Amino acid sequence: MSVTPSTRSSALERLGRFTVRRRRWVLAAGVLITLLFGVFGAGALNALSLSRIDAPGSESDQVRTALADDFGTGYPNLTFLVTATRGTVDDPAVRAAGEELTRAIAAEDGVAEAGSYWSRGNSPALRSEDGRQALVLVRVPGEVNEARARVGELAESYAGERELIHVQAGGSDEVFREIGAESRQDFLRAEIIVIPMVLILLMLFYRRVTLALVTLGIGIFSIVGTLAALRGVAAFTSVSTFAANIALVMGLALGVDYCMFLIARFREELERGRDVGDAVTIAVRTAGRTVLFSGLTVAISLLALMLFPLPFLQSFGYGGAFVVLTAVTGALVLLPAALATLGHRAARRTRQVARHAERGGWYRLANAVMRRPALTGGLMLLVVLLLSAPIAGLRFGMPDARILPADSASRATSDEIRSGFAQEESDALYLLARDAGNADVAGYAAALSRVDGIAQVDSAAGSFVAGEGITAPADGARFTDNAGGTFLVAIPSNQALEGDPVDLVERVRAVPAPFGVLIGGTPAEMVDWRGDLTERLPLVLTTILVLTFLILFLMTGSVLLPLKATVLNLLSMGVMFGVLVWVFQDGNLSGLLGFTPSGSLESSIPILMFCIVYGLSMDYEVFIVSRIREEYLRTGDSRASVPLGLQRSAPLITTAAVILAASFAVYATGGVVYLKMIGVGMAVAVLVDALLIRGILLPAFMRLAGNANWWAPPALRRIHERFGLSEEDPKPASPDRNGLEPARL
Repeated sequence: MSVTPSTRSSALERLGRFTVRRRRWVLAAGVLITLLFGVFGAGALNALSLSRIDAPGSESDQVRTALADDFGTGYPNLTFLVTATRGTVDDPAVRAAGEELTRAIAAEDGVAEAGSYWSRGNSPALRSEDGRQALVLVRVPGEVNEARARVGELAESYAGERELIHVQAGGSDEVFREIGAESRQDFLRAEIIVIPMVLILLMLFYRRVTLALVTLGIGIFSIVGTLAALRGVAAFTSVSTFAANIALVMGLALGVDYCMFLIARFREELERGRDVGDAVTIAVRTAGRTVLFSGLTVAISLLALMLFPLPFLQSFGYGGAFVVLTAVTGALVLLPAALATLGHRAARRTRQVARHAERGGWYRLANAVMRRPALTGGLMLLVVLLLSAPIAGLRFGMPDARILPADSASRATSDEIRSGFAQEESDALYLLARDAGNADVAGYAAALSRVDGIAQVDSAAGSFVAGEGITAPADGARFTDNAGGTFLVAIPSNQALEGDPVDLVERVRAVPAPFGVLIGGTPAEMVDWRGDLTERLPLVLTTILVLTFLILFLMTGSVLLPLKATVLNLLSMGVMFGVLVWVFQDGNLSGLLGFTPSGSLESSIPILMFCIVYGLSMDYEVFIVSRIREEYLRTGDSRASVPLGLQRSAPLITTAAVILAASFAVYATGGVVYLKMIGVGMAVAVLVDALLIRGILLPAFMRLAGNANWWAPPALRRIHERFGLSEEDPKPASPDRNGLEPARL
């Protein structure tokens, strides 16, 4: 249903007046709701989880289901690395100890399978190259949280020193269990650091303790509200642990951002001689409109993640929606009530009358840029493109235990397996044939064993190693079912796993098969996961770009300004991706940041970061352009409005960006590489966007565009006049000196 501008304006005005009249009731309700959110949200971290990397309904997902249902088997999710304290794993005493360990683990509750080097006919894939180590592979089925809890119990029970062997625990679910635990610790550590740090920065900015506390309170309201909502969603579907980490930073960021903008407008109105009630009402009507626009653009960027059919990314869509909802509610309802209560105690200690804006540093910077827009803009564009250059070497790969810090137990196990074993069966490919009949399984297995990157193939016809033929006898009972189906296990070399799994899976798929084959296993799941990402990515990007374009058009009435905003946002994205490649893929600064580079990036994290940073960049764009447009409508001067609008908005945006960047940067001190990536990449992107992109490229572009900044075709202008999202204040000015009529409100 369409809403006329006057109706929207009066709705915000009525909201402002209501919060002034009922300020005590509003504040009391806000405190009570915050406490309730806090109580319910306190259990959120235990309710969240790290979902497995899978693509529901994909080929690899079908293989996983068929292996469990038809063959009673599946992918191992817990690995024990057994090291002989003396001799080799083939010594009789060590063999006996290994067999006893395998039987004990297999007998444990919750364990569906346990196989080892000794129980699987001395499989070469399960023996280290020096003969001192062997593997026990365990499958613990069940819902992800329950399975990982049991995996953790088994790891604790069996890891340790024994008489003849030393046992270490690892494997996929143990790695992800430790990632979840580490990310929860990172959340609590960040909470302890970020909240006091933000309070100090706000006190320095406002020079008022009460305003700093109120602004921080709105941020905390957003955080606990989002955590409570995520806990509620987790009762019905999987929600990633990382969503809580994002909620902490985004809740504070948007809460602080929106509060600073409203408070600045409230202070301006007080300095113009308004009484407290009118100042609050005008701030809600004008700055509140901008907050609504900003919230909508951020929400669109994050809700677009819901278009991916992947629970991990959908988690951030939930979190983003709740963060925006709570931050906007806090800024438009609770903050006005607090300002009405504080009154003139929230005013600046020193009067800064609006007409003195030209004395500000941002005003002078914008004028300097606009005197030589082609030169300054061109030089800054060159800097931004140089910072983005590393993206040309972007490589995607499989995540592994190097996500964890080097001193974690499962990471240490994984490192030993990677260095001591030529191959790794826990990351094998499973090739499923539902109706093999009398087909030549042995010939197909032998052909697969000769594929570059495949170290060994296990099948009903035996185990095959390229150049050696059958190295272990057949185990028909394990690899066949009663309906004539069979499966083969193609075990990749560790070197192949260091590369792109797409290439490995395609090489295996290219081998002619005597029967129809479905491919599963961890590398195939990674390929299907990335395939789902790639398939939906154009839809996601189109949704974000088109909807944010429409919102900016409805806000400004201009066609060029939304296009300019899109280009500037994409430049910020380029810098962020350049930093990710240079630091986390190529390993620069790895010693300083404390991580081990893998030589590639996992594909979902950059996509997640794109959606978050694009929304934040558009958030800054909305704040700046709204003030520039307001000055343009007030003065009718398209050139002078840019430095004036920048001076009124850039100090707020810069402060907000510094607070946000500092909050994100705290995660660079954490243990999980994914959170380090988010922390470093987004901190750099936010600062570059606020300082370089909006501070220099934006005024240069607007100066070069001149009159075209506010242009729209007549048909679109009529649409904006009818549906445009604007408030009625300030009054339109007469046509500017260049003859361009200001866009109507």
